[in-house]
Amino acid sequence: MKMINLIKPKRLMKLLRFWPPYFFSGIKIVSVNDDFTKIDVCMKQRFWNTNYVGSHFGGSLYSMCDPFFMFILLHHLKGHVIWDKGASFKFKKPGYRRVYATFEVDLETIEQLKHEADKSYSISPIFKTVVVDDRGDVILELEKILYVKKIR
Repeated sequence: MKMINLIKPKRLMKLLRFWPPYFFSGIKIVSVNDDFTKIDVCMKQRFWNTNYVGSHFGGSLYSMCDPFFMFILLHHLKGHVIWDKGASFKFKKPGYRRVYATFEVDLETIEQLKHEADKSYSISPIFKTVVVDDRGDVILELEKILYVKKIR
């Protein structure tokens, strides 16, 4: 049985704060809503997640954004294979201090994805979010592509 199925989603989000890439990067899951469709994340700027020119290191920003859309779908789409397929970042400005991101997939979209995946061999939905700084300025735009396939 997969580890994701053994741990309740909110518990997993709490445990992630101790996962070394998150702990040492200063990444924290701030909140998870009750139906596990929205996850808020933040990252403090520390000397060890700062790049040569003094802004947030891009690898830490990617790590901060990496798994959350997949976690949401894994929770809701039992009987489906879900993988990360790709991602693209568009950096808008350097990020300093604390940065924030929200990952959200509403229940209607989840049902639509389930229906599409059940009809097709596989689908590749695209999810978007932004990372903002303390002032609310967008520092990057993220497009995340997932792979969803019904287990037959």
